[in-house]
Amino acid sequence: MAKKVAVIGAGVSGISSIKCCVDEDLEPTCFERSDGIGGLWKFTESSKDGMTRVYKSLVTNVCKEMSCYSDFPFHEDYPNFMNQEKFWDYLQEFAEHFDLLKYIQFKTTVCSITKRPDFSETGQWDVVTETEGKQNRAVFDAVMVCTGHFLNPHLPLEAFPGIHKFKGQILHSQEYKIPEGFQGKRILVIGLGNTGGDIAVELSRTAAQVLLSTRTGTWVLGRSADWGYPFNMMVIRRYYSFIAQVLPSRFLNWIQERKLNKRFNHEDYGLSITKGKTAKFIVNDELPNCILCGTITMKTSVMEFTETSAVFEDGTVEENIDVVIFTTGYTFSFPFFEEPLKSLCTKKIFLYKHVFPLNLERATLAIIGLLSLKGSILSATELQARWATRVFKGLCKIPPSQKLMMAATEKEQLIKRGVIKDTNKDKLDYIAYMDDIAACIGTKPSIPLLFLKDPRLAWEVFFGPCTPYQYRLVGPGKWDGARNAILTQWDRTLKPLKTRIVPDSSKPASMSHYLKAWGAPILLASLLLICKSSLFLKLVRDKLQDRMSPYLVSLWRG
Repeated sequence: MAKKVAVIGAGVSGISSIKCCVDEDLEPTCFERSDGIGGLWKFTESSKDGMTRVYKSLVTNVCKEMSCYSDFPFHEDYPNFMNQEKFWDYLQEFAEHFDLLKYIQFKTTVCSITKRPDFSETGQWDVVTETEGKQNRAVFDAVMVCTGHFLNPHLPLEAFPGIHKFKGQILHSQEYKIPEGFQGKRILVIGLGNTGGDIAVELSRTAAQVLLSTRTGTWVLGRSADWGYPFNMMVIRRYYSFIAQVLPSRFLNWIQERKLNKRFNHEDYGLSITKGKTAKFIVNDELPNCILCGTITMKTSVMEFTETSAVFEDGTVEENIDVVIFTTGYTFSFPFFEEPLKSLCTKKIFLYKHVFPLNLERATLAIIGLLSLKGSILSATELQARWATRVFKGLCKIPPSQKLMMAATEKEQLIKRGVIKDTNKDKLDYIAYMDDIAACIGTKPSIPLLFLKDPRLAWEVFFGPCTPYQYRLVGPGKWDGARNAILTQWDRTLKPLKTRIVPDSSKPASMSHYLKAWGAPILLASLLLICKSSLFLKLVRDKLQDRMSPYLVSLWRG
């Protein structure tokens, strides 16, 4: 008899979790409180239902080849970066293609999820739901929580003295949908993440003036990289990760900062990172131009509000402010759990590989999508779900909960005492995390073996973008179309751009032609030599660190 799995939420991670259950011959039932799939990607005119939705003008900041389900590429004519409507269409196509809608109970709220009395033996859960005022109770062998990060708006009004005296309009970005209604107004946007940048740019086209306040500053990335190719495809590559293991991080950061400042000097634009703050990045193609044209003015932190103005940390005052928009993020919670599970699941340190709570005797609860990543969240949540369903079936094992709990508790104490840094709020490296989960499943591609068996494919896997299809080449869930999807990924990238065909002139053989011809054998030989010595990377990194540190210090001083 197939194990029954409750899937909470039918957003990006929820529908992939349903599919992963079906792929593993499990019996999923998905509970979705709205009337459709897509979660925050389904646009609505208002947020009266309390659910977080995207604003109308949102455009994806990860390109289509890097942010698709691993066995379901986007259509080739889809743009590389798309608006919310186009992206929602893709989610609908995915759900319909794999016939997933029949597993979803819409307009159903999950009231409680509790362990059954015999949980230590069975790992089963009691799930209570409510549909149109009627409650139902059911027993499930496992639960996958796919409610994501964006549940409750974080509105830190208490951190802004005088805000209750302010007579203008105050709202959180969750309430923002369209720019209509803000024409001719002086608007203060507080918070500079991706959302803050997007809203400030959009409002700058119609508002009298937009002020953008940030405590930390940020590095601003564009969607396109050199030669106009999608930025994600150019930087998220295995050979870059290999180089990053060899070269000192300070040297790599120096190179990155020089490149970003070459586009525009972040300090001149009021965007540079505040000293002592962790570097962060946003994707925004228009923010620098808006600052350059004066439609957006960068400001420091707000120190206090008066009835009509804001006083900033640098002593400046902005008068006659009509609207304050807080783009200060969200908090996540699990109201359907009991304590101590409810509190423990909000602490990432107590989630094994950001998925399994450590305090459970049976690994039958998976938290899907509760992570920050330097890459596609969609791809990561799909891989998490593939791993979780195999753990439910007993095909993948995780360490004993007592051992994991002890290690996490000890680490938490060290963090509280300041002995080690708390890295749980940092964004995870995309390739490192994906490879880690893939290794647990048995789907991580072996590069040296791939060069021996299929040099052309290996070249694309190692030197090309690390697209999700790479995790369908081998192991459980192997997809026969993965190889072709990788070899044709640039065709799908360029197809929507080729709307005006220009006759091609004859070109001499390029250096890349010779690299493709001779690079694979040379690379394979290099990899084999490197693999012979496990100390190689450490020795090279230490040597370069010793040599580069004085050089970098002299450069900064100069």
